[in-house]
Amino acid sequence: MRLAELTSPQVEKLVDPIALWPVGAVEPHGPHAPLGTDTLISVGMCERAAGRLDSAVVLPPLPFGVTRYGAAFAGAIGISEATLRAVVLDVATALDRHGFRRLVIVNNHFEPEQVATLRSAAAEAGALYLDLVRRRNAQRLTDEFRRGSCHAGRYETSLMLADAPQLVDPEVASLPSNEVDMPAAMAAGRTDFVAMGMDRAYCGAPAEATAEEGRATFETLTDILVELVKAQA
Repeated sequence: MRLAELTSPQVEKLVDPIALWPVGAVEPHGPHAPLGTDTLISVGMCERAAGRLDSAVVLPPLPFGVTRYGAAFAGAIGISEATLRAVVLDVATALDRHGFRRLVIVNNHFEPEQVATLRSAAAEAGALYLDLVRRRNAQRLTDEFRRGSCHAGRYETSLMLADAPQLVDPEVASLPSNEVDMPAAMAAGRTDFVAMGMDRAYCGAPAEATAEEGRATFETLTDILVELVKAQA
């Protein structure tokens, strides 16, 4: 169920509901994938999980996040850490007032400041945060994801081909592999895609992406989300 598509009386009839909140960013994902890739992946996870959970409602996605690494490219639109924190806390307060049992934040934009802000805000609000970059979760995902060379690469492009192939430019087939260890680059103080060696705003191997891999990855991501909710919500 999508909250925005329900009527007020329908929401009143929900019994001890859980709110799944897709969170992402508006930022460049190579020359081939849409700016909203991270948000669309979060939506895909939440909608799949809602079908496997009792009384789970999918909130309208939060499309803007803390995004500065891609600022040199057209279309990067970010918000501050303070704004993100305030929105999370306000939404959590409103959901609590309306009797929602738990808020679960599902984020697929992994810029360090975004992740740190969401972790902190979720803890402050008493919400759950699905932390996909934690080792226990990352080790269940693809090799490219674990290597940290996956911004608009095979991992994310496969997910887009699974859910929104019409948004992936056919040019993806001609893109060369671009191996960049993003975590290491960040640790070395490189804070933008160009400095990391991502002069086309992607790393990894997008040309190797397939819808089949994307569907399999969505299943794993959904498993991780459902397990978190059942264990702690």
